[in-house]
Amino acid sequence: MGLLFALVGAVGFSFKAILVKLAYRHGVDAETLLALRMAYALPFFLIMALVAGRRAVRPLGRRDWSALATLGFLGYYLASYLDFLGLQYITAALERLILFLYPTLVIVLSALLLGKPVTRRMGVALALCYLGVALALGHDLQVGGELREVALGTALVFGSALAYALYLMGNGEVVGRLGSMRVTAVATSIACVFCLAQFFALRPPATLLQPWPVHGLALAMALFSTVAPVWLVSEAIRRLGAGPVSLTGTLGPVVTIFLGWLMLDEIIGGAQIAGAALVIAGVLVMARR
Repeated sequence: MGLLFALVGAVGFSFKAILVKLAYRHGVDAETLLALRMAYALPFFLIMALVAGRRAVRPLGRRDWSALATLGFLGYYLASYLDFLGLQYITAALERLILFLYPTLVIVLSALLLGKPVTRRMGVALALCYLGVALALGHDLQVGGELREVALGTALVFGSALAYALYLMGNGEVVGRLGSMRVTAVATSIACVFCLAQFFALRPPATLLQPWPVHGLALAMALFSTVAPVWLVSEAIRRLGAGPVSLTGTLGPVVTIFLGWLMLDEIIGGAQIAGAALVIAGVLVMARR
C-alpha cells in the first residue's frame, strides 16, 4: 500500500504543472491561482485535521505547532509559490525535472548540515542528475525560450525543490511522532492560510472573480494535485521512509513530459529525453543500497 500511495501521489503531483500552465492561458497570475487552489483545498484539510485530532492520543503542544508551521511554510507554501512563479517562464517538462532534483538536495543538505559523507556513488548520481537538467535547459532554450526567462524560471523552481528537500528532512520525525494524516492536514491547512494571507496582502479581493475555466482548473488542482497526493506521499513516507518514496517519483518526469506534449503542445526533443533519462538514472543510482 505504501508503494501504491507513493505512485499515485507522484502522478497527482506531476499533473499539477499541466493544470497550472492551462490556467495561465486565461491570464491569471501566480498569486491568485495559488490562492484559489488553496481556498478550494482548505475545507478538505480542515476536515482531515478534525478527524485526525479526534483520533489522537494527545493534544498538540507548542513544540508540535512550531514544527507543523515550519513544515507547512516550507513544503506546501514556499515550495508551491516558487513553483507557480517558475512555471510562468519554463515548460512543464523542465519544471518537473528540476523539482525531481530534491533527492540530490537532501543528500547535499545532509552533508552540509548533518555531516553525513557524500560517497563516490552519490557523487556520480549528482553528476548524472545535473547533467540531465543542463540538457533539458538547452532544449527549452532551443525551442524558443528567452535566456533571461528560462534562467529565472529555473532558479525559482530550483528554490521550490530546495524548500521541498528541507521539508522532507523534517517530515519523517514529525510524522513518526504525530501521525501522517495529522501532520499532513494541519501543516497544509497552515500553508493554505499563508497563501490566502499573501493574496489579500498583494491583490484586491475582486481578483478572485476569474473565468470559470480558471476556477475549474484550480478545483482540479486542489483535489487531484493537492489534497490527494500530499496525504498519499506523507503516508507513503511513514510506511516506506523518504528514500524509497523518492524512487517512485521517477514516474513523475515521464508523465509530465508526455502530458505536456499531449495537452500543452510542448515539443519533445532528443536533448530533453536524454536529460530526463540522466536525471532518473541519477536518482536510481542514489537509491541503490
